[in-house]
Amino acid sequence: MKKIGIVLLLFMTTNLIAQNNFKDETEIIKLIQSNWEINNKGNIDVRLMSEDGYYAFNSTGGLMVYDKNPNIRKNEWDAVSLTAKHIKVVSLVPGEAAVAMYYSEGSMTPKGSAAVPHYMTRVTEVFIKEKGKWVMKTAHYSPISSGSGTSQVGPKSQDNK
Repeated sequence: MKKIGIVLLLFMTTNLIAQNNFKDETEIIKLIQSNWEINNKGNIDVRLMSEDGYYAFNSTGGLMVYDKNPNIRKNEWDAVSLTAKHIKVVSLVPGEAAVAMYYSEGSMTPKGSAAVPHYMTRVTEVFIKEKGKWVMKTAHYSPISSGSGTSQVGPKSQDNK
């Protein structure tokens, strides 16, 4: 009888974790798709980054950057048409932290920079929950060999470390 109770407890716990992982995956995929739909219409980046700062390796191929106020300065484009493809989300701590990996493909003309007619990168973004919303904490964007990263220059790192 005790063994049956333990098996039932393990089954229920595993089921609960799987449901939370699925919820994280669904929420983050929807967020990524929605953000890029809005970005493409408005030519300004609407993605939310952590209020505690944001680290990134941008697709320019440059060094890591840190922005301690990432929601003040936003990427802007004269034109942008990017699509997130093949999104995979891995929940690290259900309801608190997850990693999204996908391909970003399309074209863009960042404000003040050259047009990128065949933007194609691999994307890894780490999401955490802040004040009940998924926000990005870190990201890594690397060009795929047949595509290009962005032409814009990333911001100077604000990290003194």
